[in-house]
Amino acid sequence: MASNQLSVRHLLGIKNLSADDVQLILDTAREFKEVINRPIKKVPSLRDVTIANVFFENSTRTRLSFELAEKRLSADVVNFSSSSSSVKKGETLLDTVNNILAMKVDMIVMRHSSPGAPHFLSDRIRANVINAGDGTHEHPTQALLDSFSIREKLGDLAGKKVAIIGDILHSRVALSNIFCLQKQGAEVMVCGPSTLIPKYISSLGVKVSHNVREALAWCDVANVLRIQLERLQVKYFPSLREYSLYFGITKTMLDQLDKEIVLMHPGPINRGVELTSDAADSPHSIILDQVENGVAVRMAVLYLLAQQ
Repeated sequence: MASNQLSVRHLLGIKNLSADDVQLILDTAREFKEVINRPIKKVPSLRDVTIANVFFENSTRTRLSFELAEKRLSADVVNFSSSSSSVKKGETLLDTVNNILAMKVDMIVMRHSSPGAPHFLSDRIRANVINAGDGTHEHPTQALLDSFSIREKLGDLAGKKVAIIGDILHSRVALSNIFCLQKQGAEVMVCGPSTLIPKYISSLGVKVSHNVREALAWCDVANVLRIQLERLQVKYFPSLREYSLYFGITKTMLDQLDKEIVLMHPGPINRGVELTSDAADSPHSIILDQVENGVAVRMAVLYLLAQQ
C-alpha cells in the first residue's frame, strides 16, 4: 500500500481534504478493489482495530458498505442504532459516544441528522471520526466513491463536465461532490427547480441550470439525486408527477443525445420520479458500480486513517 499519509486525523468532509489527500484515497481504493475481487477477500490490515458504526439516522447502503469494508480489513466491528439505545431515554451524543469509547473503540463512523455533529465529536474525543453523513451538510465517502467511479469509467477528471441534478438544497451528497470534483479539476453544473437550488450555490464556482435537457447536453456525467421527501417540510414543487415531467430523466432522453454520457445515482432511487427504470438500468448507468466501489473507497479511508 501507499506509504503516504493523509493530512487529517478525521474524515469530516471533503472541504477539509487537500487535492493530494483525495488522490491518495482514490489510488489506495484502486488497490483495495483488487483485493475484494479476489477469491479470499480479507486482509489483516486492521486486525487490532475496533470500529463503532454509530448511526443516528436510517441507512442501508452506507452502513452495510462501511461494515463490509471494516470486516474485509479484519477489524472488530460494533454496530450502534439510536432507535434501540439509551438515546431514547435522553442520553446526550457525547455521553453515548464516551460510553462506547470506554469499551476501547479506536474509530467512530457516524451518521447524524445535525450538521456539524461529527466536527463537534472530533474536538472532544481521541478516536478517529469518519462522517457518514451529517444532516444536509456533507457525505464525504459518497463523493469519493462517485469520483472513483467516474475515474474508472472516463479516466482523469480534469476538464470533465459533471451535472448534479435534483434536490440540491437538501443534499449532503451534492456539496461533497462539488468540493471533490473541483479539487480534481472537473467543471460542475447543478440543475433542478429554482426552489431546490440554494441561493449561495453559484458562489462555489458552479454553473446553474433549471433545464434538465440543457444539463444533459452539457455534461459528460449526470449524477442524479433523489427528492428527499423526508426533509421536505414545505412544498417546493406542486407534485412528484410534475417534478418527474420537468426534471425526470428517461432512456429516450439519453438516447437522443449526440454523445454517450455516464449516469449515476447515490441511491435510493425514486423510480419514476428522478429516473425511469429503463434509464436507471440502461448501459449509460454505473449505479451498481458505485455500490461496489463504495466498499473499496471506505476500506481505503479506514486503512489510511488508522495510520494516523
